[in-house]
Amino acid sequence: MTPNGGSYRWWALFVVIIGGFMSILDTSIVNIAMPKMMAVFGVGTDQAQWILTAYMLTMGVLQPTTGYLCDVLGSKRMYIISLIIFTVGSALCGIAWSNDSMIFFRIVQAVGGGVIIPVGMSIIYTIFPPQERNLAMGVWGISAMVAPAIGPTLSGYFVEYLDWRLIFTINVPIGILGTILAMFILQETALQVKSKFDSIGFFTSAVGLFCLLLALSEVADEGWSSPYILALLFVALVNLVFFVVYELMHDDPLLDLSLFKNLTYTASTLVTFLGTIGLYGGIFMVPLFMENLRNYSAMQTGMLMFPSAMAAGIMMPISGKIADRIGAKPVVIVGVLLLGLATLVFGYLDLDTPYYFIFWVLIIRGIGLGLFMMPVTVAGMNTVPFAKIARASAINNAVRQISGSFGIAILTTVLQKRQVFHVSHMAEYMNNTSAATAKTLASTESLFLHHGSVLSTAKLQAVAVLSQLVQRQAYVFSFDDTFYVAALICFIGIIPALLIKEKTTVHQGRSRE
Repeated sequence: MTPNGGSYRWWALFVVIIGGFMSILDTSIVNIAMPKMMAVFGVGTDQAQWILTAYMLTMGVLQPTTGYLCDVLGSKRMYIISLIIFTVGSALCGIAWSNDSMIFFRIVQAVGGGVIIPVGMSIIYTIFPPQERNLAMGVWGISAMVAPAIGPTLSGYFVEYLDWRLIFTINVPIGILGTILAMFILQETALQVKSKFDSIGFFTSAVGLFCLLLALSEVADEGWSSPYILALLFVALVNLVFFVVYELMHDDPLLDLSLFKNLTYTASTLVTFLGTIGLYGGIFMVPLFMENLRNYSAMQTGMLMFPSAMAAGIMMPISGKIADRIGAKPVVIVGVLLLGLATLVFGYLDLDTPYYFIFWVLIIRGIGLGLFMMPVTVAGMNTVPFAKIARASAINNAVRQISGSFGIAILTTVLQKRQVFHVSHMAEYMNNTSAATAKTLASTESLFLHHGSVLSTAKLQAVAVLSQLVQRQAYVFSFDDTFYVAALICFIGIIPALLIKEKTTVHQGRSRE
């Protein structure tokens, strides 16, 4: 197998998929096991939450460095190092004896996991010529969509029937296999030994991204007006503004922000940002709705979500083929439009919405995701000079990380605000002078009196029941409103999609096959 040979490219893609699948899986597999870990370690939600937060923050801080590391160490070496660190971190998580040790080991795991994805994508862009990248990224995207979908289901099975520590230790044999295959199959990329590490850029980006991602993860509990959140956002803003100004003046920046002078790359990044928020409109909001309002278990919800992930995975290589034939722009626009329309339909969910209606709408969402996710990324990356592929991949993944956290923060805030609004709005009409309210209270009082309650107690019980009904219905309405917002964000994504141009940069030094 030669570096440019067709067989090598697909074997290398297989190796990259192994690491990517494990890294993405671990972003979702831990959530279901949190109550079990809280019980084992004897901690509350506020302490255990750092098991998730530490992983996310570490990944976000490290991803901007991957372009530089690939340039000076080589993509193969960086991929192997990240895979080894991730595997060791997974093994350590499997033997964690306390909440603090678990948090530390999750940070170790994230040091590897945060690098695996951008390095893997950089390898794919490097070894595949532009005319094959859509298909290659479509194949890689199958794992990217399936992993977060099966994570909760797999975790639920381990926790309920086997051992919760398996959610970590299952990575060890897979990681060892992936490392061995990477050593023997992957070819090293050319090194840029003259590249110097941008320490100021790293410090300002690390502090800025850390504070921004921490604020976005905590805002649901603290609120946007909290001094703690405002302080984090202020520090993030100051550091990120300084980072942008400094990087634009630096000869060898950590993140090459001059790439955004490229209209197609900028447009594709905006579509990715908005589309990722739309993605979380489903994978975050639907499970919340089904489990909190429809009383589904985590495993039942996982089974409901899994077919949509499979639909997205199946569509990714198909969308790549279509994009190769007719261009990325129409494929991306149709995909974003489908995602937006399906999300808009979820704005009509209620407690009696049939299971199979939700099932098929999720399938349509999956098709939309599968259509646009990889073609829009490839369309932007194809316009990037070959020497800047690793840097562009780092930016792309940093944007995904931020947009995912931003999407959850925005949607959670809308959900909370609209619930308060609907409770207040319904309370104005459901008062003691309302004939419908009086009738409902009277019938409920009679029911409690029939079961032995005295009149004063029955009145209080009837009011409590009515209050619960109001709260529950307000929660349903707030979900509907939040889906409307998510759909609007998806539709806005069509605007930058229209700016994508079907043009590729000729990468010197690469053979065309």
